[in-house]
Amino acid sequence: MGGDFAPSEIVAGARRAKAELGLEAILVGVPERMGDTSGFEVFACTEVIEMDDDPGASVRKKKDSSLVRAAELVRDGKASAMVSAGNTGATMASALLRMGRLPGVVRPCIVTPIPNPGTNPTALVDAGANSECTPEMLVQFAKLASAYMAAHHNLSSPKVGLLSIGEESSKGTPLVKETHELLANDSSLNFFGNVEGRDLIPSPVDVVVTDGFTGNVALKTLEGSMKFLFTSLLQAVGTDESTKKAGDTLAPYLLPIMNMLTPENQGGAMLLGLEGICIISHGSSNATAIMNAMRVADEMDKAGVVNKMRLAIRPDQEG
Repeated sequence: MGGDFAPSEIVAGARRAKAELGLEAILVGVPERMGDTSGFEVFACTEVIEMDDDPGASVRKKKDSSLVRAAELVRDGKASAMVSAGNTGATMASALLRMGRLPGVVRPCIVTPIPNPGTNPTALVDAGANSECTPEMLVQFAKLASAYMAAHHNLSSPKVGLLSIGEESSKGTPLVKETHELLANDSSLNFFGNVEGRDLIPSPVDVVVTDGFTGNVALKTLEGSMKFLFTSLLQAVGTDESTKKAGDTLAPYLLPIMNMLTPENQGGAMLLGLEGICIISHGSSNATAIMNAMRVADEMDKAGVVNKMRLAIRPDQEG
């Protein structure tokens, strides 16, 4: 029920995921507002957490909302994962309160894949869940994201970079410098060192760790920059006959890059550190974005990412 184009594009995305990927979905929402849902199981609810609702208060008050019920379906083993393009804060709160945290996890965090031309995406964590962090939290984020990358891309020892304003260990805020020391002395992590904003695309590491405030600013800056670049390029190749010809020549080479860098093709962000899988899709998600978010959810389920995160935080807690 959440998202700028809900529920029609959400249903259309589920339909595409079923037709193109063979994935089944339970549509959770208010039936009379959902349109044609033929072919899908519908879990009816009576309430909706709107995009401008207060996350914490709405989850506590609207217990029969689509977000809360979706999280409960995962908790109860009736669904493998939940996917939402709705209120991000409420999605996080619903998943946290209903699924619960993995043992030892202080705070869940959001990991967002950043396209890395020619190889696997880079995991940016935290991408917005925790604005204020401690060094210990950032180390835990690095462990969770490393487990995510190992599961998602079959990496044996993901390289971890710490986002800072310089490569030297002496650069950065007190938080960054203290975190650098902890990461460097943690033998369970493959710590590369500091990376800068220019190292996000392309990136020399598999995981970039930072606090949620910085991570979200970096992510939105990248999205805005990519949108400006592609818009300017499209305008440039259509100004006259010569640029149109150049555009026709370059199109086969540029389109794959544009497709790779388009957010809707990335599959959404995952909330790490929970006893279940929660994929947070962009508020402006269309059917393609929802289909890809469902694809990622299915991949995470099959890869056993929850248990891999459990072992990353508490190696003795295999479940």
